[in-house]
Amino acid sequence: MLFIEDTMLVIVDVQGKLAQLMADKEELFANLERLIRGADVLELPILWTEQYPKGLGPTIQPLAELLAPTRQPMPKVSFSCCGCPAFVEALQATGRRQVLLAGIETHVCVYQTTADLLSAGYEVQVMGDAVSSRTARNREIGLQRMRDLGAAVTSVEMALFELQRVARGDRFRALARIVR
Repeated sequence: MLFIEDTMLVIVDVQGKLAQLMADKEELFANLERLIRGADVLELPILWTEQYPKGLGPTIQPLAELLAPTRQPMPKVSFSCCGCPAFVEALQATGRRQVLLAGIETHVCVYQTTADLLSAGYEVQVMGDAVSSRTARNREIGLQRMRDLGAAVTSVEMALFELQRVARGDRFRALARIVR
């Protein structure tokens, strides 16, 4: 089970040129927006990366608007977020051990980040409806490889309500509006 005080969100490389090539991109973008809004309601720490932004461009505008101005993207060139010292430092600074992981591409950056996080002792829950690759097949292969490594695959709505636990209060009402 996820616990609000031990969970954080990592958004991986949802950038202009590459993001536009993703399978089912409209659903991906909508679920990423729901996830970020929900994480903010739950007051989860959020880390955000960009793979070689000079070449791939910045994070897509709707997500960047939700993530900024209190957070800044961490540029990286390694496929795994864990290959970026600033990311590892920020991750450790949260003190959290459960990671909700979302972004692109499932079979490259999300997969390699998952492998490294698991190796470092983190519990990883991959948001199955908030990750994608350029092909649906690569997305499915990436999800299966992460399952094989020991990551859980869940959905945005499932994770948010698992963290919320009860169907009452202002936070619940805000989450219910987000997932509709």
